Amino acid sequence: MIRAIARCMAILLALGVSEIPAHSYIIETTVPSSGCPVPNHWPMTGPSSIRLRWSTSIAPNTIITTAGYATSQQLAEIGAVVQQSLGAWAGVTGTLANPSVTPGAVAPIVETADTNACTNDAESNVDALNTICFNQSSTAFTNDGVLAFTRVITANAPGASIGSAPPALFAGQILDSDTLFNNTGEVTFATPSALSTTAAAGAYDLESLLTHELGHFFGLDHSAIRRAILYPFAPPPGTFIGQQPTANAPDAMLSDDDRTGLRVLYPDPADTVHTGTISGRVLPANPFALAAIPPASPQQPVSGIFGTQVVAEDADTGNIIAATMGGWSCTSSQVQFDGSYQISRLPVPANYKVYAEPLDGLATAADRRRAGADVRGDRRCVAREL
Repeated sequence: MIRAIARCMAILLALGVSEIPAHSYIIETTVPSSGCPVPNHWPMTGPSSIRLRWSTSIAPNTIITTAGYATSQQLAEIGAVVQQSLGAWAGVTGTLANPSVTPGAVAPIVETADTNACTNDAESNVDALNTICFNQSSTAFTNDGVLAFTRVITANAPGASIGSAPPALFAGQILDSDTLFNNTGEVTFATPSALSTTAAAGAYDLESLLTHELGHFFGLDHSAIRRAILYPFAPPPGTFIGQQPTANAPDAMLSDDDRTGLRVLYPDPADTVHTGTISGRVLPANPFALAAIPPASPQQPVSGIFGTQVVAEDADTGNIIAATMGGWSCTSSQVQFDGSYQISRLPVPANYKVYAEPLDGLATAADRRRAGADVRGDRRCVAREL
């Protein structure tokens, strides 16, 4: 559970079918050269838009498989995990981010033997690919608790570019994204098939963590929903998040909150189910309490509560469908801390309960700036307009 301090708040809400873009809590944004913050995402028009690769260079004794170490069978087992992790996101309906990951078919995942495939220290190494590396060093791994992180480079304006990435089509476009796993020898990872073996005692589930990191690849930020794959803290060693995926439910590891975030970023125009929007403002029950909240600046007065988690719960099933970070809106490049929130791409028809809670428990507002499973220290870059 998320620890929360009880506070008195009132919620103003409206339920409709608006197509206004959502300010979802689990979506990363970029501040463009001009205008309001925009969501980060790839220019995805179909399955062929996704380009992934993973490095077959593995740090010794880092990933435990049933096939042992440094064998072709080990690499095949790890490759199957990479395929299945992407398959979790590909299995979400109502979104264009659904590439085919059927074994034997043309898949958007390739292998590379490059031991430095995730080195982006030089602009020439930015290659418009998401590369997954298991043998790449990083200063981020000197921090306690860093298991993996995803480094994302975005554009702040159309035409911005870096390295070999093509010029951006829009502000917020992801130009490059690399995922690095801790290779210091301090932690070990295991494939799902090896997770319950004696050799994997104390190892973290590779598939859960990689699925989390691929959520960042798509442009999603952390979620304060504990069941979400994008919850900012890793599951305990030896455990698997959610349910094991199956052929009929490849996205079983994900929560509804994860699925909603993906639909917001890459909506399918043909989707007629997930078209609902709930929006409103979070205000103190006593309006005089606003006087105790200091404004961000003289030009940005506070007129609502910032830093709340607003949750949309299915009133009939009790399932949490989506949540958002409430507190702000933006028009004409001016951010207002007015308590606004909006949750889009909700399934309709449905009955919803909406509640707000302080975002000050295990997953705090600061977690929005972390990139990875239990990662401290974000590494994000923005490509400037040329």
